[in-house]
Amino acid sequence: MTKQVLVQKIKYGDGGLPLIGGPCVIESRDHSLRMAHSILAITESLGIPFIFKSSFDKANRSASGSFRGPAIDEGLKILSDIKSELGIPVLTDVHLPDQCEVVSEVVDVLQIPAFLCRQTDLLLAAGKTGKVVNIKKGQFLAPAKMKHAADKVVKTGNDNILLTERGSSFGYGLVTDMTSIPIMQETGYPVVFDATHSAQVPGGEAITGGKREMIPILAKAAVAAGCDGLFMEIHDNPSEAKSDAATQWPLEKLQPLLEKLIKIHEAVKS
Repeated sequence: MTKQVLVQKIKYGDGGLPLIGGPCVIESRDHSLRMAHSILAITESLGIPFIFKSSFDKANRSASGSFRGPAIDEGLKILSDIKSELGIPVLTDVHLPDQCEVVSEVVDVLQIPAFLCRQTDLLLAAGKTGKVVNIKKGQFLAPAKMKHAADKVVKTGNDNILLTERGSSFGYGLVTDMTSIPIMQETGYPVVFDATHSAQVPGGEAITGGKREMIPILAKAAVAAGCDGLFMEIHDNPSEAKSDAATQWPLEKLQPLLEKLIKIHEAVKS
């Protein structure tokens, strides 16, 4: 049986399909607020629970000169403004154990990046905050192994856990095995599907590529497979995005995609 996880008033594991969405990285206060307002207007019109996502630091960029974000102090101020102005939950990544406590004072969900899903000290520090912890499955990890990542958080007395599927390494690219969704659900925790990172094409270039056109296909398949929520990076001008430009979903195309996903979700539930 899947545990129900509560993020403010948003429930995971109760048959709904919440959306975690927003720009990959915080580019500016104005841009983040504008994106949060725009996405919220769409999700409210469709009855979809919404958590705003954006990173204050992209510590795992391909090249050392890539834009990383405004750093922790300014980033948390912006996320706090979004949370108070719009009244919605917010999520951001943590990369180091000593970030967790200060980040937890602002955000509702601490996200463990895929590359760091086996970092014991980070998982323990995130768990000790008592906040919901979203652990992204490493591209290198079998889905059943995510039980061990979750168990590290549980050792702190915190079982408010989400697991996120985001594709698996195959050669120098990624593939998405939709059976990983029910396999990870066997841990007892809700499973979110990351439709945008799953469309990435890692390679030898300084900037990670991707196949944006595959995002709807992956998202529809994941909803059909029974995921408990969706994660999408969304931008109003993806070609000019300062991070993950190849795989952020265009804001102008968000509503029609969500409308299709709702229909699939309703069919699966019935």
